[in-house]
Amino acid sequence: MRARTAVVASVLDQAVSALTNIAVLVLVARHSEAGTFALFATAYVVFSVLLGAFGAYVGQELVLHRGEPETLRESCRTAPVFTACASAALGVLLAAVAAVATDAPAVYEALALVLPVTLTQDTLRYCFSVLRRPHLALLADTLRMVAALSVLALQPDGTSAARTMLVWGASAVPALLLSLYLLRPHVRGARTRLRKYLVRGHLGRRFLVEFGVGNATSQLAVLALGLFATPLAVGALRGATTLFGPLNVAFNAATGFGPPLLTRHGAPRRAALFAGTLLAVVSASWAAVLYVLPAHLGRQLLGDTWESASKLMPATGAQYAAMAFGVCGLLALRVTAPRATLPVQLMFSPVSAGLLLAGYAWDGVAGAAWGLCAGSVLKGAAAWLQAARAPGAAASVSATAATAPGAAS
Repeated sequence: MRARTAVVASVLDQAVSALTNIAVLVLVARHSEAGTFALFATAYVVFSVLLGAFGAYVGQELVLHRGEPETLRESCRTAPVFTACASAALGVLLAAVAAVATDAPAVYEALALVLPVTLTQDTLRYCFSVLRRPHLALLADTLRMVAALSVLALQPDGTSAARTMLVWGASAVPALLLSLYLLRPHVRGARTRLRKYLVRGHLGRRFLVEFGVGNATSQLAVLALGLFATPLAVGALRGATTLFGPLNVAFNAATGFGPPLLTRHGAPRRAALFAGTLLAVVSASWAAVLYVLPAHLGRQLLGDTWESASKLMPATGAQYAAMAFGVCGLLALRVTAPRATLPVQLMFSPVSAGLLLAGYAWDGVAGAAWGLCAGSVLKGAAAWLQAARAPGAAASVSATAATAPGAAS
C-alpha cells in the first residue's frame, strides 16, 4: 500500500476508534446515575491501564519490527496469541483481587471476562499497521463501532455498571473474529513463538516500563482519588476527559502507530512539531466549544455527571493542548533517539501524578485537573528540549535496528 493511502486509512481508523470510545462513554453516562457512571469509569481506568500496557509491551515492539518477511509473519501470528493468553491470566488475577479489595467486585469481574476479547482485538490493529494494511483495521473497527453502539443503545436506564461492562466487552467479539479472518492469509504457515515475549532483553519491557511511569502513573493517581477521596471525583474527571476522547485516541495512536510513518519522513521533528501544533489548536478549540455548551445539551451528553464535569473544561482543555505538544515531542524523540524517552518519563510522570494529588488537596477536583495540566506542560517542555538535542533520525533508526533486542524477532 502506498504511504499516502496508508496514512489516510490510519487517520480514518483512528477517527472511527475515537468516535466509538466517546460514544460508548456518552451512552453509559446518559443511561446511568452519577454513582453508577463513576463506578463504570473507575473500572474503565483499569482497562485503560491494561490496554496501554499491552500496547507498550506487544504493540510498540511490533511496529518497530526490523527483519525478514518471515520473521514479521511470525511476530504477527504470535502477538495476538500471547495477548489472549496473558490477558486471560491477568483477568483471573483482577477478579481475585477485586473480590477481596473492593466493595463492588462485579464490575471488575465483568471486565476480567472481556479482557481477552478487547485486548486481543486491539493487538490485531498493530499487526495490520506493521503489515501496512491499515484499511483492514479500519474495516474491523467500523464493525466494532456499529456493534458496541447498537447493544449499548438497547440497554435500559438504570443498568448496572457490571452489566454495562460485560455488554461493552462482548460487543467486540464480531470485530475480533473478522480481524482474525483478515489476518489469517498474512500469517498462514508461520510459527507461533510465545517464548520471545518472556526472554530477557525483549524490547517491549523497556516500553512497558516507560508506559508504567508515563501514562499509567496519571491513571493510577486518578484511581487513588477514588480510593482515598471519592469515586465521584473520578467520575467528574472521567466525564470531562470523555468529551476529549477523540484527542486521547489520537495521542495513543501517535505513540503506537507514528514511528513507522515518521521514519519515512525526511524531517521527522518538523513533522512531529506540525502535528503537535495542529492537535493543540484542535484541543483548545474543542475546549472552547464545550465551555460555552448550554447546560441542557451537556446533560444530554453526560447526564448527571455533566454538572461536575463542566467545571473542569478550562483545565482539561489546557491539559490536552499541552499534551498534544508533549506526545508529539516524545514521538519525535522516539524516532530520533529511542533510548532518550525513558528518562523523560521517569522524571516527569511521577511529577504529574504528584501535582494531580496536590491539586486535589488544594482545591478539590478542579485543583486536580489543573495539577494534571501543569504536569503535562512540564513533561512536554522536557520532551521537546531533548528532541531538539537529539541526533538525526536516520542514524538513530539504523542504530536502533542494529541494537534493539527482539526488534527483528
